[in-house]
Amino acid sequence: MNPDSSLEAGTYRKVDVRVVPFLFLCYILAYLDRVNVGFAKLQMLKDLSLSDAAFATGAGIFFIGYFFFEVPSNVLLKKYGARMWIARIMITWGIVSACMIFVKGEWSFYAMRFLLGVAEAGFFPGVIFYLTLWYPSRLRASRTAWFVAAIAVSGVVGNPISGSIMDLLSGAMGLRGWQWLFLAEGIPSVIVGFWVIYYLNSSIQEAKWLTAEEKALLVQQLEAEDKHKTEHRLADAFKSGKVWALCAIYFTLMIGLYGIAFWLPTIVKAFGLKGYFEVGVVTAIPYGVAVIGMVLLSNHSDKTGERRLHYVFTCLAGAVGLVMSGITASNPILAIIFLSISTLGVIGSMPLFWPIPSAFLAGTAAAAGIGIVNSIGNLGGYVGPNVPIWAKLISHDPAAALYIIAVILGFGALLTFFCIPKTLRVRVS
Repeated sequence: MNPDSSLEAGTYRKVDVRVVPFLFLCYILAYLDRVNVGFAKLQMLKDLSLSDAAFATGAGIFFIGYFFFEVPSNVLLKKYGARMWIARIMITWGIVSACMIFVKGEWSFYAMRFLLGVAEAGFFPGVIFYLTLWYPSRLRASRTAWFVAAIAVSGVVGNPISGSIMDLLSGAMGLRGWQWLFLAEGIPSVIVGFWVIYYLNSSIQEAKWLTAEEKALLVQQLEAEDKHKTEHRLADAFKSGKVWALCAIYFTLMIGLYGIAFWLPTIVKAFGLKGYFEVGVVTAIPYGVAVIGMVLLSNHSDKTGERRLHYVFTCLAGAVGLVMSGITASNPILAIIFLSISTLGVIGSMPLFWPIPSAFLAGTAAAAGIGIVNSIGNLGGYVGPNVPIWAKLISHDPAAALYIIAVILGFGALLTFFCIPKTLRVRVS
């Protein structure tokens, strides 16, 4: 083996072991704190006399707070460093999430969900930007996949845990199961947030676990790639047509992601399952399928350097899965199979999407551009939970919401096919 290639492989292996598993853990906690309200819904709606519409509004209002503070948060991360800023985000969102136990009604529910969005703003795009400080584009989809796989793993592990907490702790110390859920899943985020301060490095130069030769190699790889990028300044991110096209595409994907995430426990509960733990186990199945599929897809995308068509076909598979799950809703086994396909299609599209903006953005433009795409796109997280409510106004078919989300995903796939240049590929050599 060429000594240079041996050094490169060994260096990236060290970065993989040091950086990716820790970020993976952080995102599991982030995603659980964001969507565990979907599980809490099974109990808290009755306790707090909330309607389905009020739940959908509260679930989605998270993304309004997220929207307003996303880009400033990502720019501040670039200015002050990932270590302290990611720690700040995790500690504050963990505290707010745990304080959800004090929700007493509709308006306090809205307020706490809004504050949770404000607290978490910047985490996901911050980590996506953080990966650009370590990996060139040709290696980024597979690493992003391992990070984004936390969404699926949080479903595999978190849903049964959430169900168990609500089954076993409801009534303990005068707290209901949904209150224990928020408390038990908020405190770990605070603990890991303090761990971030001592564990993460904000740059290659800070990494004492790398040799001088390894640091030089990583810097050289990134500098060589940045020469081929066309947009570096803050203003470039706002003026780029490709950035705004990506905002629209990601908006459609987030409608699919959160439409599924917030309502999947309710869909599964309708199969006739009794205990919350059983609901958790069954809802874990689609996420388990997504973990395996997304890693295979992203590895293939990294090997070929192709992003656009991978995204289009994966997103279309998610749309087809949603349609078929609606058609087969009366057959729980078939419905879960197709829900698994749709979950893979939606979650599996994320690691294929995020290397695209960093293929033409660099420096401050990358931090701002990623923040713009994520903040505007995540407004789809407000729309997604509300689609089932709005669907009831136009159709009595309980699967109408799934069909609407499928059409939206299909539209996003078409936008990608026609608006993202065929030439926007990553260098694979």
